[in-house]
Amino acid sequence: MALDGIVTRAVVHELQSLVGARIHKIHQPTDHDLVLQIRGGSTPGKLLLSANPTYPRVHFTNQTFINPKEAPMFCMLMRKYCEGGQIEEVLQIGNERIIHMRIRQRDELGDIALKTIIIEIMGRHSNIILVDHATGAIHDGIHHVTPSISSYRIVMPGSEYVAPPEQGKLNPLHITTRAAFESALTEAIPEVERAGDTVLAPVAPDKLLVSAFSGLSPLLAKEIIYRGRLALNPLLTLEELCTAIWPAFEAMMLAWTDHRYDPQNVQPDEQSSGKAAFSVAALTHLATNGHVQSFETVSECLEAFYGDKAQRDTVKQRVSDLIRFLQNERNKNVKKLEKLQETLDEAKDADKFRILGELLTTYMHQFSRGDKQVEVVNYYDEDQQAITIALDPQLTPSENAQRYFKRYNKHKNSLTAVAEQMKQAHQEIAYLESLLQQLESASLSDIDEIREELVEQGYLRDRAKRGPKKKKNARPSLLCYTSSEGIAIYVGKNNTQNDYLTNKTAGPNETWLHTKDIPGSHVVIRATEFGDATLEEAAMLAAHYSQARSSSLVPVDYTLIRYVKKPSGAKPGFVIYDHQKTLFITPDEQRIKSWPSVIKN
Repeated sequence: MALDGIVTRAVVHELQSLVGARIHKIHQPTDHDLVLQIRGGSTPGKLLLSANPTYPRVHFTNQTFINPKEAPMFCMLMRKYCEGGQIEEVLQIGNERIIHMRIRQRDELGDIALKTIIIEIMGRHSNIILVDHATGAIHDGIHHVTPSISSYRIVMPGSEYVAPPEQGKLNPLHITTRAAFESALTEAIPEVERAGDTVLAPVAPDKLLVSAFSGLSPLLAKEIIYRGRLALNPLLTLEELCTAIWPAFEAMMLAWTDHRYDPQNVQPDEQSSGKAAFSVAALTHLATNGHVQSFETVSECLEAFYGDKAQRDTVKQRVSDLIRFLQNERNKNVKKLEKLQETLDEAKDADKFRILGELLTTYMHQFSRGDKQVEVVNYYDEDQQAITIALDPQLTPSENAQRYFKRYNKHKNSLTAVAEQMKQAHQEIAYLESLLQQLESASLSDIDEIREELVEQGYLRDRAKRGPKKKKNARPSLLCYTSSEGIAIYVGKNNTQNDYLTNKTAGPNETWLHTKDIPGSHVVIRATEFGDATLEEAAMLAAHYSQARSSSLVPVDYTLIRYVKKPSGAKPGFVIYDHQKTLFITPDEQRIKSWPSVIKN
């Protein structure tokens, strides 16, 4: 769901608390995002500016971001002109998705310099642009727009800033009478149709509202229609349409003019085909088929809606090469198993070569060098049937018999070797599948640990530059949840964390959990005494952070740490255990999201 002009208005109102505050630090964790650390003002903290083509947004954030070792050029430029600067003004342009943030800072000579950070929230055309306030010249943009991309405006260093083209729509907050409302809708109809003196509305009411007013998304338009008790495609005259929806429209505009907002997220029910949505108004037309979550601030609403999605997309981009590599390695081992199985099937018939060798030895006097075959009585057969044995005409009778004995011994000896190779291939597939599962729920920091593990195991080359090797972190960070009984539950999200949690951190009488015969995370309840509620919640975490996270009644084993052992030479994250009990649990993602959690070292 796109962030519309009304939501932007609410965000800008919330950002007024920044006026007078200073920008302490600037980071650029991804190609699309800036994070400003704010000090002073009434709301110190972190401000996220995102020009992500899929999830563009602006809001306060509590997320933890992993910053690159070397700051990108745009980040360095922002630090030069804005770090340490004071925020003088934050305003919205019209009712559009464009925010201007004016920054006052002293330059190298001590003179006052004014810069404007322009955030354009326009889907795949979103951008963050730093402009000289006095001249309107662009210092740079997080995304460049060259003449080959757009003939209307250029976003390049030194170019003059040109605002996005206006859409010619009216600001709905300026519509204060029913007559003005009807006039605006009339102007928005592509070709006015009349039946006598009556103007018809030939397009759907929600589409008509979107085409008439700036900042109104289709979602809000449908909400207005719903509150007017109209279907979305009625055959109405324009006057009838205005009569029905004007009261709802007026009430909502008055609320937003007074900055009265009701931030909400709506998650559709499982049986519903709808999509998740958010707004700063109560979405009553979605509430009947979805789960509504209300928030105190717009930032909390946006962070809850976008946070996981944006991070997951960033993670997917970072791990796409790893996923392809692991899938290819897994497929290689699957094909290897198929070939080994063929060899095993052939080896199972090894006895027939021994029998043929013994028959040739017994009847050696009946054939000689140069014969291509010989027919003899098979005394191993109950019916004493004759059998024809193929011969190599270049070999003597004795050599032909030895040839079959050699084939027998080769196949017999291969049984042991093939069984060992098949065991290794199965272990390799299980290991690769566990890594693929870990990448599904990995954070950006988890990815680096998984990549380091693959380097250590010899799957990948070390891409780091030559020189002194970076010391490996001996204490990886662990995800820690707090149960409803106040008990700490730790989760290892990759093999490095799993090994550290199970083998280094947990005590012998603490409880260890893992999905039964399913790749997943190690989970440890860091207490020796706890209730059924904590056990159930820990089991749900084990099921959620596993390959079966979307399944129901997932089997989860639990036992004491003292019964969990890592075999010598085993792959990272692999353990064996006994004295286990099994319970069945269905993961509930919404419930897990509501549990308090922190990252602990």
